[in-house]
Amino acid sequence: NVKLGGLGPDYEAIKEKKKKLKLQKEYSRQIKEYNKKNITFFQRLPTKPQVTSSVSRQKALEYAKKIPRPKTFITRQSDKEVKEEGVGPQTSNGTSLPKIPSLETLRSRHEKEKEVVAAFKALHIL
Repeated sequence: NVKLGGLGPDYEAIKEKKKKLKLQKEYSRQIKEYNKKNITFFQRLPTKPQVTSSVSRQKALEYAKKIPRPKTFITRQSDKEVKEEGVGPQTSNGTSLPKIPSLETLRSRHEKEKEVVAAFKALHIL
């Protein structure tokens, strides 16, 4: 009595698998109901509020209030220096620009620098 495989579906194997799946689903349903009943008896522990983060933040703010701040030194020019420089044109936000040197002073500076460069070339430094 040997049963050979066929080309069609094996209805007996399908019935066995279907029966097995039905039993699994029934078992899972029963376990779920049991768990629901048991969970209602146990009170859930109250969750711990996130106090630690606010406490640490408060500590940090307290510390920040206590540390000394660095002193900033603002150097202001005396009124004489401001008058000597002269007030040039003003920008759009109201700050004044320094006075532009005259053309003659720029030319004389240029000539002096040309002489210095020529001296360096004569010494073969550049």
